[in-house]
Amino acid sequence: MTPTADSGAGDVSSGAGVVGSGAGAVGSGAGVRCRGVLLDLDDTLYPQAQFLAAAWDAVAQAAPAALRPALRAALAEVCAQGSDRGRIVDRALERVGGYEARTAAELVDVFREFRPVRLDPYPGVADRLARLAAAVPLVVLTDGNPAQQRAKLAATGLAPLLPHVVCTDELPGGRAARKPAPDGFRQALALLGCAPGEALMVGDRPDKDVAGAARLGIPVLRVRQGEYRQKADHGSESASFGTVAEALDAVREAL
Repeated sequence: MTPTADSGAGDVSSGAGVVGSGAGAVGSGAGVRCRGVLLDLDDTLYPQAQFLAAAWDAVAQAAPAALRPALRAALAEVCAQGSDRGRIVDRALERVGGYEARTAAELVDVFREFRPVRLDPYPGVADRLARLAAAVPLVVLTDGNPAQQRAKLAATGLAPLLPHVVCTDELPGGRAARKPAPDGFRQALALLGCAPGEALMVGDRPDKDVAGAARLGIPVLRVRQGEYRQKADHGSESASFGTVAEALDAVREAL
């Protein structure tokens, strides 16, 4: 998920390749075969910290020269408190004593218009996605500025493997459709041609990816990576993993 810059136990059972229902693990032998996969983007397929570092560099560089070094440090400090808490640019400017409404608005626009050139996927992601894409349909389900989210995906080099993308901000309701709201999950399932119990969701955030998918009956594999890696599991995951590579291996076993 794109940060809001302005004010405004990892076990997979070795069953017969099926997705278990209820609290069971992937491959429990009691469910139906996986026919499609939903994938979160930020901190699931690549480390969002890469994007943020480059974006804050661009924002600081666009600031008045006297503010640049201090502002760059302040942006990192404020963002570290939570990338989706809001008003990151405003609060960073306030920290360095350079807040003016016009300056803040201009720098927020710099952030919104920033497009990364290269983002490195987590290790093993590209090869595993290539194998999965040859077997079942995949769809990316992501929150945030649609143009920026698509640019992130392109920068990872994974876009050819993931032609189906649901950006929740493009759905009716806009930001209100962001995960854990059901709208994006339903759109993703429609693209996959799957019923909820026939799909798998892979994502990092318990409060968004796990909670939203679980409410619709979509089994979820949580990955403990990135900003929210220390957050406790939601409790409705089918399994929880330390890396997305491990989660994608589990998906492969469930086909």
